[in-house]
Amino acid sequence: MTARAALIVLAALLGAAPAAAHRLSPAFFGLTESEPGVFAVQWKVSISGGLAAALEPRIPEGCTLNGAVRTYDIADARVQLGELACPDGLDGVPFEVAGLPSTQTDVLLRVGYLDGSSYTARLTPDAPSTVIAARQGAGNVMRTYLVLGVEHILLGIDHLLFVLALLLLVRGVRRLVVTVTAFTAAHSITLGAATLGFVRMPQAAVEATIALSILFLASELARRDDGAAPRGADLTARFPWIVAFSFGLLHGFGFAGALSEIGMPQESVPLALLFFNVGVELGQLVFIAAVLALGVVLRRARLPAPAWWPRAVAYGIGTVAAFWTMERTAAIW
Repeated sequence: MTARAALIVLAALLGAAPAAAHRLSPAFFGLTESEPGVFAVQWKVSISGGLAAALEPRIPEGCTLNGAVRTYDIADARVQLGELACPDGLDGVPFEVAGLPSTQTDVLLRVGYLDGSSYTARLTPDAPSTVIAARQGAGNVMRTYLVLGVEHILLGIDHLLFVLALLLLVRGVRRLVVTVTAFTAAHSITLGAATLGFVRMPQAAVEATIALSILFLASELARRDDGAAPRGADLTARFPWIVAFSFGLLHGFGFAGALSEIGMPQESVPLALLFFNVGVELGQLVFIAAVLALGVVLRRARLPAPAWWPRAVAYGIGTVAAFWTMERTAAIW
């Protein structure tokens, strides 16, 4: 990658960093049938950016609210719980979230029925409503979670900074392919294990350690004299795939935490998990391809690069990673 490519990508990521550090933040509206025609309701929305005030789910036609709605503010999210009585059921009933077209977020709708079937839909500013179905095909689950996986990566600035640092550290196409493959395999393992309940990790500690992994790679970048050769035989220069695999395990726990926030249809957990992971990989490949393509374009343009660019990139990544490390470590307590 050329100097200008790295600086341009870094500037774009740092500009978005305060708002999107490894967070998947669609709002969530869940309806779970507790007895025939009665649904427990959960509405979860981020408070940041005024989303809690801007978004308002509409009560489905033919349903009435049983009792009062209970509201809780947890960290940066507002959670509301209630109960709906829908004597005629929800099959074929339209559902809409008012205010969604004026935002830049999504709403994940999930309806769970007593017989174990479910309906899942992703509402967007361009499509703020849907018609609920009693059952849905596998295609809808695959499409919904594939898009959620891609969005999570492309909005997860800390993950992208980690990948960018790997691209800058690793020399040679073969070593780069092996390193990225190791990172992918590692976070796929822990994403699956944590989502399926085989392994559990405190999410706050995971997020802090992810930030620390970016800081580690930034320090490795800063140790280079001229952006091409490391000082001495450091671990990342000799065995980048080992470093990528080790830290990839941590990032997988981060992905699992994000997926647990939005939940999955119980009868299609393997399918939803698989396509969320596929979406993560597609988003990652899109980012890598874009960075490498930008590097090729700028290299062919033969634009001069300042000698200080490697350290500027390293210290830029390191500064943000250090801030995240302190912020997330404080959040643990």
